[in-house]
Amino acid sequence: MYSESAGTRKTLGDVDVLYHDGIYHLFHLVLPNHDFIAHAVSNNCLQWRRVENALFLGDPGGWDDSMLWTIHVTPDPHKPGSWRMFYTGLSRRDQGSKQRIGMAVSDDLYHWTKAPVNWKDRRSPLPYELPGRPPQPPFSYNPDSCFPLDPDPQYYESDVCEGRHWISWRDPFFYQDDEHRWLLAAGRIKDGPVVRRGCVARMEEVAPNQFEARPPLYHPGLYDDVEVPNLIKIDGEYYLIGSLREDAKIRYWHTRDVDAPWRSYADNVLLASGNYAGRVCADDEGYLLFSFFTPGGVDRVTFNLMPPPKRLVRRSTGHLEVRSFERFDEFVDGTIDTTQLQPLDLGRESNVECRQSGGLMCECLSGFQGFVLPQNVSCFRLDAELEMLDSGKCGILFRIDRDTRDGYYLSLDLFKGVAQFRSWGSNGEGSGEEMMRFDSLQSGYWQNETPGKAKVRLLAFGSYLEFSIGDKVILSLADKAFSKGAAGFYIESGQLLVDHLHVDKLTPPLQTDEHLANG
Repeated sequence: MYSESAGTRKTLGDVDVLYHDGIYHLFHLVLPNHDFIAHAVSNNCLQWRRVENALFLGDPGGWDDSMLWTIHVTPDPHKPGSWRMFYTGLSRRDQGSKQRIGMAVSDDLYHWTKAPVNWKDRRSPLPYELPGRPPQPPFSYNPDSCFPLDPDPQYYESDVCEGRHWISWRDPFFYQDDEHRWLLAAGRIKDGPVVRRGCVARMEEVAPNQFEARPPLYHPGLYDDVEVPNLIKIDGEYYLIGSLREDAKIRYWHTRDVDAPWRSYADNVLLASGNYAGRVCADDEGYLLFSFFTPGGVDRVTFNLMPPPKRLVRRSTGHLEVRSFERFDEFVDGTIDTTQLQPLDLGRESNVECRQSGGLMCECLSGFQGFVLPQNVSCFRLDAELEMLDSGKCGILFRIDRDTRDGYYLSLDLFKGVAQFRSWGSNGEGSGEEMMRFDSLQSGYWQNETPGKAKVRLLAFGSYLEFSIGDKVILSLADKAFSKGAAGFYIESGQLLVDHLHVDKLTPPLQTDEHLANG
């Protein structure tokens, strides 16, 4: 995992990942300053090393001299072996109220040169000479350049006097296939309810590095912005992926023809709340979905980190879903004996019975009881098939203190298809009514084909926690409240059949969440 530390007053922002010659190249924002684009590399997406920073703020007078925002790195279609970085910039001239899109180029992914721009330096002239001052303007000027790209008033909000008085034109994404060569962006149509104008804006590359405005690719008609758009094509179907500030979720839409209406499935959420600014990356195995995770809810500028990616796949029904990253297999370090589950509360009447089929039937007819493995675990991957034999409650416990019962509680409704991660513990003695600590971390939903039954997988890897139903990741988050303890299942007034239980021990991550803040 990857983050900036709180002590530096920095945190990770929007990410973009490009895979080349067996190496994943991560480019990301650094908040809250937005003053450079950081670069890190990895060969497995689980261990990262910071390398040379990719891009910095422009000098005063440039179009990008205030802030740098989201980027997209892609191979240069006009120069094989080279790359283009499209990036968002803000200028001091506009006091950050208008976003624009520029471009930088590289022959090695490490050294980047900003493209010439058609931009005037409007700072006040000095009435005297400064010895040794570099040539002006402080950027490469070309009156024929289309950069920086502004929203076209024919289709989009383009003036700070409109709408919110703050112009969205950011988060570029370059897409090409045999028919199209587009640059997408988070923009806004110019009419309609002000907080419902968010759209995926579109520009077309009509000549090398020359882009012209086109009508929006898609306007849902509901959201303030559709942030960090992505466009991919799988099995003849186009998929548009975007992040929405309204609920901090990553969603998608689909169509067979980009000129036909974009459609939405009843459940079009790819990652639950807290996972944001999703970016797709193509590697040798298909598509990966990266994002950053924000534990602070609506506050998305502190304590962010980038969790492991998810494998993005298309089901036979046309739905997209995310699955657990296969490279976790490389961290398996033995298995845990699962033949014995022990009651957590020995004073409560309960029972664990081994069925002839090999499954374990856990029963507690009144109140709460946990059934846990004998040894404590920290990093692990648990697989099981669960069946609720009556209408009681059940869930998974892990990193539980056997004395205080402090730890993580994953509540499961196997009938309605609801999963809820909770951190449940206690503060210091004598803290009165504040002694109980209960934090709801994340919720997710699924459609259960057989009510009462589910094939589940729980993964705990450092602070990263992931829960899947079948192959589909339902919950994905990070939390540091508990690091080690008992693991197992719980029942509240019911009977739970646990079958095909298997637990792998995982080698803990070699890097802390804060590792890359200092190299």
